[in-house]
Amino acid sequence: MRIFVASLISFLYLCVLSADAFHIYKAETVNCRSGPSTSSSVVRSYTAADSISLTCQTKGQTIFGNSIWDKTKDGCYVSDYYLKTGSNGYVVSECPNNKVPGPLKDDYPYRNKCDGIDRWLYYRCQCTSFVAWRINSRLGLTYHNMYKGFNWGNANSWDNAAKKTGIKVDNNPVPGCIAQTDSGKYGHVAWVAAVNGNDVTIEEYNYMYTEKYSTRVVPKSSFKYIHIKV
Repeated sequence: MRIFVASLISFLYLCVLSADAFHIYKAETVNCRSGPSTSSSVVRSYTAADSISLTCQTKGQTIFGNSIWDKTKDGCYVSDYYLKTGSNGYVVSECPNNKVPGPLKDDYPYRNKCDGIDRWLYYRCQCTSFVAWRINSRLGLTYHNMYKGFNWGNANSWDNAAKKTGIKVDNNPVPGCIAQTDSGKYGHVAWVAAVNGNDVTIEEYNYMYTEKYSTRVVPKSSFKYIHIKV
């Protein structure tokens, strides 16, 4: 009887341990990244033989129609598209305190207080000031106009400043990256809030309304994308 009970306890213990353990499919190996996007650095890789345990799930870059990313017990993220969880939705809890990309709302601290220079050395209520706020508040970086020793200046110079500091600039948007264009006298930057195929939802200041907040859905070809963290 004791042997049976001990075996039963061991069996139940293993079931608990494996309840959130899964295997990859649709690929022989899958990269586990530092953030929920393919622009984030690779931490390690998994093979089909690996049993992968999850701590939580979150939204990130859409991979073949699936925007869920799975955070593993190794502390990195795998696209849910490649993990055989048996569901198209969450199978474990959502990752807590996920600030990227965050809610669509005007949380800019200088709204309706547009005179002068902000704490990041930009003119208040301009697109650059709003995006500087988002980088600091949601990405957790201490960003300012002289970030990493370079003058980032107007929006039309952000892409070059990013490249000089080793930050990736490409044509592939992900939530939490920076949309940037040289178009216009000073260029324009915006916060990428969501990506759905070729459609990109952005948040911005001083574009549709003078010194005011707005959102738009634009073709992804409208901008280049600065991956300052994600």
